[in-house]
This record gives sequence, structure tokens and C-alpha cells, in this order.
Amino acid sequence: MVKVGEYNLLKVLREVEFGVYLDDGKDGILLPKRFVPRGIKTGDELKVFVYHDSDDRLIATTQEPKGILGDIVKLRCVSVTPQGAFLDWGLMKDIFVPASQQLMRMIPQGEYLVKIYLDNQTGRIAATEKLASFLSNDELTVKEKDIVQLTVYRRTDIGYLMIINNRHTGVLHFNEIYRHITVGDKFEGFIKKIYTDNKIDVAAGKPGYQRVEGESEKIIRLLKENDGYLPYYDKSDPEEIYAFFGMSKKTFKMTVGNLYKNKMITLEKTGIRLVEGS
Repeated sequence: MVKVGEYNLLKVLREVEFGVYLDDGKDGILLPKRFVPRGIKTGDELKVFVYHDSDDRLIATTQEPKGILGDIVKLRCVSVTPQGAFLDWGLMKDIFVPASQQLMRMIPQGEYLVKIYLDNQTGRIAATEKLASFLSNDELTVKEKDIVQLTVYRRTDIGYLMIINNRHTGVLHFNEIYRHITVGDKFEGFIKKIYTDNKIDVAAGKPGYQRVEGESEKIIRLLKENDGYLPYYDKSDPEEIYAFFGMSKKTFKMTVGNLYKNKMITLEKTGIRLVEGS
């Protein structure tokens, strides 16, 4: 069964002058000629994204949208009408946000955090700014130290409220933020703590030594790219460390300590040096 608003693996049913029809168990779904990969023939399978065109017909594309059904993404508004707004989501046809699904009136060129959903009345893919009803911590699908996908939701007095895996919310505290972030940014993080009332604290990167091991590879690579020496050490400014390594000073010190312990680097007065052969 073809899933609207998602990627589907479909077989080429027949070729026509203006593209190919893909097998949907019925008359077929058109993949326009401009999106048909070279050398494709009847019987081949293609990974395509399926949505409705302007005439309300299902159509396939090999273009990759900026989000699929269920995703929460930041998109740019390209036009508005009394009925709603159209956002650029990377396809030939823009995605529609009904006026009733906007928090405030959208304006052209503005960027908005929206969830992509399937409108039950029309069967079409649409987007909404009203995210609260889609987010709940009542029944958690995560546990402490799980690696998760984080999306910046909004700023609070203690940090940023983050969307976790498009399902839950958690707080990224200011003391866990080491770079500029803005609403809609996405990055990997982990569940730092879950409280008895199901409130969640999150952090960027990976937990514990998994995090250190990942950063170890980065530091070794950067050392190799800089003739085996880097002028950063435990007295370096945290901002300088983050600007160069993309990690907090705490993570840097943990990682450097781990590398030194494993005899992969030596510590010098004003920096770190790669051990030959590491």
C-alpha cells in the first residue's frame, strides 16, 4: 500500500513519453520524466516520495523534501493567501499551512517551525505551527542515556525547550549550550535525566565515554591535519576550544585525558602533540 507523504519503494509498471508509471496496485502513479533516473526500465524498483499534485492526483518524485510525514522542520514561507500560507519544503509543489493552523499570520520569507501531517478531510499532506498537541511526555519512549534527535523549540528562563524525536519535550539548560542555537536547529543529543513527573533534561552530543570516544577521533584527525600539534590545553579559553573543536571545555579535557592515558598524545606546556604512529 502506497504511503502518502513518505518514501516508497515502487516497481516501474510502464514507460510513457512523459515519464513512467509506478505500481500502486491500481492504475499507477506517475513519476514525471524529469525525475526518472537514466537507464530505468519496466520492472525496476525505485525509491520515490509520494504526494498530491495541484490537481489532487498522487504523484511521485525522486526529489527529497525537507521533511516527511511526522517530521518537525523549519521552513520558509514563499506566499500567503486568505486561506493560508505556502512553505518551501524542497519539492515542485509547496506545502500548505491552513490559516487555522498558524499561531500568527505568516509572512513571505519568514521561517516557521511546523509539523508535517496528513489532513484527515482532504487526505493531503499539510503543515501546522500548532505543535503542542503532537508532543507529550505522558508515555515516554526514551530512557536515560538514549541518543536522540533534538530540535530547538523555544527559549525559556533556564535554557531551551527541545523537541525529542518529534514526540517528547525536554530542557537543554544554558550551562549545557556551547554554541549559538536558534529555533528549528537540529542536532544529536542524549537523555541526561528523567524526573518522576516525566520531565526530561537533555544534553548535546553523546553520553559518557561514548561521547569521549567520538570526540577522540575528531581530535586525532585535527592533530593529523595540523602537523601533529594543536595549541590548546586545559588552560585554554572555553570559547576558543568550542570554536575550533565544536565541543565544551569539559568534554575536551575528558577526551584529552583519555588520549593521554592511552599514550596517543603527549601534553606540552601550551598544547597537545600526537604520538608518532597514533
